[in-house]
Amino acid sequence: MPRIVLFLVLVFMMAGCSMNGGSSGKEKASKDIVDTAHSLVMKNYEMNVKLVDQRNGNVLATYNPLDKKEVSTSVLAGQLASKIDQPMVPARIDEKGNLVGGKSRIILDEKETVQLLKNIRPFNNEIQLPIKETKPTIASSEIGAMNQVIGSYKTTFNASIKGRTENIDISAKALNNVVLGPGDRFYFNLVVGDRTQARGYQKALEIVNKQFKEGIGGGVCQTSSTLYNAVEQAGLEMEELHHHSKHVGYVPEGKDATVAYGVLDFKFMNNKSYPVKLKATVDKKAGWIEVQVLAAPNTIKS
Repeated sequence: MPRIVLFLVLVFMMAGCSMNGGSSGKEKASKDIVDTAHSLVMKNYEMNVKLVDQRNGNVLATYNPLDKKEVSTSVLAGQLASKIDQPMVPARIDEKGNLVGGKSRIILDEKETVQLLKNIRPFNNEIQLPIKETKPTIASSEIGAMNQVIGSYKTTFNASIKGRTENIDISAKALNNVVLGPGDRFYFNLVVGDRTQARGYQKALEIVNKQFKEGIGGGVCQTSSTLYNAVEQAGLEMEELHHHSKHVGYVPEGKDATVAYGVLDFKFMNNKSYPVKLKATVDKKAGWIEVQVLAAPNTIKS
């Protein structure tokens, strides 16, 4: 703003000098100078910088650094991240032994974005947003003999409670045969999905605010807790973990992993230098669930 004011003062001083000459031609020239200055100032106020997705060139938003009504740079970066960020969806092995599915992890670097927004210079008309994409690292050639157990855990349940038994079985099938390459991440809610009746989940008791209440999907936390203990035994890296507000009987105290779709998640990363596979088995008659973390013997390094 000070530069704009100084520029206008100089312009008007020039215009004043021209007017003192008494010439109508000079007055017109003076008026043209003032109009040009006004136009430049208006353009400065109307400066809109395009925020561009560097992967495809799409304009995701525009930003005017001179508009006092604009949100702060940190808030804007957060808003952009909420639209751009997506967690990694791990691949899995199908019935034929083929590697299927899997989606990249996409993250907007918010700190770098804030710095770019704060350092906008005159005549900058666009910013390439720092979007980082990480693809699942597992390859088809690496899914061979993954039969070495590096982590395993088994819990039991009352098989006569049909709704809960069914919920455990459905959620276990969702994570069975998921494979994670080095650095790949697992998000329980993303892999298992929402627990709805349309997806086969039934009513069963679950813990809500330290109370046992009936809800759709009760029992899924036993699947996530069994998985947690197997993953911990395998030495994989935990990224998000929550415990129940009330002690559960199927695992020791402090060894549970509660989940609630859209609210609480269980996340971990394969921090090994080799791929791992999850194997989940449920016996609905005997009443037990077991989760194993497997790797190919020839890839395991001490």
